[in-house]
Amino acid sequence: MTHKAFRILASGGEPTLTHVETPMPAKGEVRLKIEACGLNFADLLMAKGTYQDTPPAPFTLGLEVCGTVIDSGPETDAPPPGTRVAVFSGQGGLAEEGLFPADRCIPVPDTMDPAVAAGFQVAYGTSHLALTRRARLRPGERLVVTGAAGGVGLTAIEIGKALGAEVVAIARGADKLAVAQAAGADHVIDATTDPADITARIKALGGADVVYDVVGGDLFTALFKAANREARLIVIGFAGGEVPKIPANHLLVKNIDVIGFYWGGYMAFNPEALTDSMTELMRWHAEGRLKPHISHSLPLDRAGDALALLADRKSTGKVVVTMGG
Repeated sequence: MTHKAFRILASGGEPTLTHVETPMPAKGEVRLKIEACGLNFADLLMAKGTYQDTPPAPFTLGLEVCGTVIDSGPETDAPPPGTRVAVFSGQGGLAEEGLFPADRCIPVPDTMDPAVAAGFQVAYGTSHLALTRRARLRPGERLVVTGAAGGVGLTAIEIGKALGAEVVAIARGADKLAVAQAAGADHVIDATTDPADITARIKALGGADVVYDVVGGDLFTALFKAANREARLIVIGFAGGEVPKIPANHLLVKNIDVIGFYWGGYMAFNPEALTDSMTELMRWHAEGRLKPHISHSLPLDRAGDALALLADRKSTGKVVVTMGG
C-alpha cells in the first residue's frame, strides 16, 4: 500500500507531493492516520536545508500533527487504536499516514478540533516554556512581542496576559495589529515604524522588562535599547533574516539577560519540561483560557501554497494542512 506525502526527495530540491510505501511500525512506534498538520517557520528552513535539525533526504516535511492511532509496533506501550493524539516529531506530518514515536503521543480531548490540536504544541509550547521557565515573566511586567500576529507571536500575547503581564505587540500592518489586539495586546506598534521611533515608544510606556523576539535584525536592536535594567530578552528566531549582534558591554552595564530558546531541543535533554508545560496548556485550553487562531486551512494537495503563505507573511496565527477523507 502507498499513501501521499509532501517530501524533500533530494537535498536542496523543491518539496514534491508523491506516493510512498506505507511501512509497518517498529518497536516504540505508532502508525497514525493523519488528520491535520500544523506548519511552522522551521518547515521553510527545513525545505531549504538550513534548519538545525534538518534530516537527511528523502524525508517528509511537517513537524507537528494530529491523527488517529491505527496500530503500534511490537512490545510498545502506546495508546490503543482509535485514540486521537497530537505528536511533535520534527518531520513526517505532511502525509496521509506516518510513523511516530509512541512516547511523544499526547491524547487529544474530543472537544479539541484536529486542526487546533495539530497546530497547538509548537506555538503554545514555545511561548509557555519561554516565558515561564526561561524569562521568568512576573505579573505586572511589560512584555514586548515581535512578529505578534504570527503563530508563536499570538500565543505569546495570550500567555503573557494569562501570566499577568502588560503586553506590547509589534506586527506589520493594520490588519495584523488588529489580530494582535484581539488576542489581548494592551498596546500595538507597526513593525514598519522607524526603529528609533520604536525604541522611543517603548521607553515612553516605561521600557521593556521582557522581550519575546522572533524577528531579529534592527528590531531586536531597537528593543535592546528600550530594555529596562534586569530585562530579559528571549531569542526565539530570526524571521527577518538577520542575526543581531549583541553589545556585551551594555549587558554588563544594565544587568540585562539575553536568553536563547529552542523548544524542540528539550526533547533531547529535558522532555519532562515539555510534558509538564503541555499538560498545563491543555488544561488552560479546556478551561477556555486559550483561543487558538488559524488563519488558513488547506488540503494536502495545496501544501506548497500553505508554505508560501508563511514565506510571504500572508498568514496570521497558524497555517494548517488537513488530510481529509
